[in-house]
Amino acid sequence: MGKIPNMNQIMKMAQTMSQQMEEKMNSLSVEGNAGGGMVKLTMNGHKIVTDIRISPEVVDPEDVEMLQDLIVAALNDAISRVDDEMKGNVGGMLPGGLPGGFPFPGL
Repeated sequence: MGKIPNMNQIMKMAQTMSQQMEEKMNSLSVEGNAGGGMVKLTMNGHKIVTDIRISPEVVDPEDVEMLQDLIVAALNDAISRVDDEMKGNVGGMLPGGLPGGFPFPGL
């Protein structure tokens, strides 16, 4: 059985993990798209849309609902991609490799 860290060590680990997560969120950029790429948007790790591109052929004044649906689909695609990226990175940041990622048993 390994040595259980004291509270200061636990707090330092949590702070380090928090800083790593913030850095990852700041640097992450994903693209969501819909309609075969007719609507594309870029989103950062904070789920803020930083860019949107709409293909001219999808802009039809007679069918605004289709464009709205494509934008919503692209947005949801980007959100899902951010979530997937962040989930993958959280697991990799946790030390120890034990269930829950803690390097000591019982916590």
